[in-house]
Amino acid sequence: MTQPATPHILVVEDDREISALVARYLRANACRVTVAGDGRAMDQALNDARVDLVVLDLMLPGEDGLSLCRRLRTTSNVPILMLTAKAEEIDRIIGLEIGADDYLGKPFNPRELLARIRAILRRGSAGEGDDEGGVRRLHFLDWILDVSLRQLLSPEGARIAVTGAEFDLLHALCLRPGRVLSRDQLLDLTQGRAAGPYERSIDVLISRIRQKIERDPRSPEIIRTIRSGGYLFTPEVTRT
Repeated sequence: MTQPATPHILVVEDDREISALVARYLRANACRVTVAGDGRAMDQALNDARVDLVVLDLMLPGEDGLSLCRRLRTTSNVPILMLTAKAEEIDRIIGLEIGADDYLGKPFNPRELLARIRAILRRGSAGEGDDEGGVRRLHFLDWILDVSLRQLLSPEGARIAVTGAEFDLLHALCLRPGRVLSRDQLLDLTQGRAAGPYERSIDVLISRIRQKIERDPRSPEIIRTIRSGGYLFTPEVTRT
């Protein structure tokens, strides 16, 4: 999968001044932009055309951004970047826990927003030609991480729903089994410099992945926490 030359960005924001500013800036930087002021307009836009990424404001009239994010994640893996004026850490954590790929607080610089959008799309387009040397599938404990299709398959062959951020983190771990990786290293490997210093996002993503692949997420065996070190991916990984 390659990154679209003109990505279609859906901006869900009820503040017309902000949405107009964002739309103008993104269009000036080779993006196609659709603006929606609430959840109903968002649903219509998603039905009308393929969308490559959703910029979703937390505070919206009617159904709020967290509810919309949660609902989107039940039907789609489209990348979501959340915007909010709230600066409390708990809001960041909740947004990540329910499936957002990234988070940017208001006020923000449009250049940073564009950088984060490009980073998310770049991660999503990484497939066959990246640092695993053309590997299409990674196998561990009868699980399969399909790099070319960006899918996680259970030992029973069922497709397990994962967000882009979850896939990227599991991919980074699978490529480095038996190595203790710090949160900073994992941020760098999965999100690059657009991520900023928000280490807690790694903990949230690890927790979400454990819920999907561990027999007992409260006593994880596949992804172990190393005190004062980071995380260790324990299984042997084979590549095909």
